[in-house]
Amino acid sequence: MAAIDCGTNSIRLLVADLPSAGHGPAARMVEVVERFDIIRLGQDVGHTGRLAREAVDRARAVLADYAALIVAFDVERVRMCATWVSRGAADGEEFLALVSDTLGLTSEALSGRQEAHLAFAGVTRALTGEVNAPYLMADIGGGSTQFALGSSDAEHAVSADLGCVRIAERHLRTDPPTPQEIAAAERAIETKLDEALAALPGWQDAALIGASEAVTTVAAIAWARQSSSSGPCPGYLTYLDVDRVVNDLLGTTAAQRSRIPGMHPGMVDVIVASALVVRATMKHTGKETMVVSRHGLLHGIAWSLGERPLHTASPATDVVDNGKVRS
Repeated sequence: MAAIDCGTNSIRLLVADLPSAGHGPAARMVEVVERFDIIRLGQDVGHTGRLAREAVDRARAVLADYAALIVAFDVERVRMCATWVSRGAADGEEFLALVSDTLGLTSEALSGRQEAHLAFAGVTRALTGEVNAPYLMADIGGGSTQFALGSSDAEHAVSADLGCVRIAERHLRTDPPTPQEIAAAERAIETKLDEALAALPGWQDAALIGASEAVTTVAAIAWARQSSSSGPCPGYLTYLDVDRVVNDLLGTTAAQRSRIPGMHPGMVDVIVASALVVRATMKHTGKETMVVSRHGLLHGIAWSLGERPLHTASPATDVVDNGKVRS
């Protein structure tokens, strides 16, 4: 099967084998190949209301590569889901038509609640027994953040207009951001967090789990600055870790941030916003520790394919050459 998660900041592809139903709920999928491409599809959507032509061109090129991989791996089931960027852009439907032409299948524009439920499934199915239910998931995206609360399933879910790309474009316009910009961003983040948590009764007793490249990049930076003897347990972030990352980032230029160990090149211009959201989420929930998950919406989409019909449409490709599409 193949799952595609098309977000505001990145597009991801996962090709994997799903276990048969007889293996039970604890069975794991076997990941064959995973692609992660930061293309910033949501570039300036918050200002213009429309997708930038160069962003669409970047998406088209990446989707052509994905089409080649779908053919090369003889995929039986495919599902592509688009998130806030397709909901927030006036020409989102036109982009979904482009997807259909490139991949030979219809992409779905998820609602915020659908996104939260799928992400929760992707996160929780990968957990080990070391993390006890209930779980409070925070999937911090580029255009929005999904919160979900539950144990085996998400009992409550909410989508907040809180994404690292939107925060960066709206508030952090100077390089480096000024103290006034940082303060404005923090106020906006706190307001959205208050609204989201109010819709999640019982979150106080749940273990906090963070997902998405915003969380994993902050974690990579935090872990890179720790020695092996004094660093946190693998897969965990403490509030102190995140606070140190934020303080290290404030006052740095993009050029300086690009040289920080653990930094993903595609996150340089939004990492300050990402770290602010992660820190504020931990502060607002009063959680000293956050579980860091590399699973999320992409894996939730993958698990949903177990009940999907076989894929019959062929991606719009003539030749597959070394993993690339040649027309």
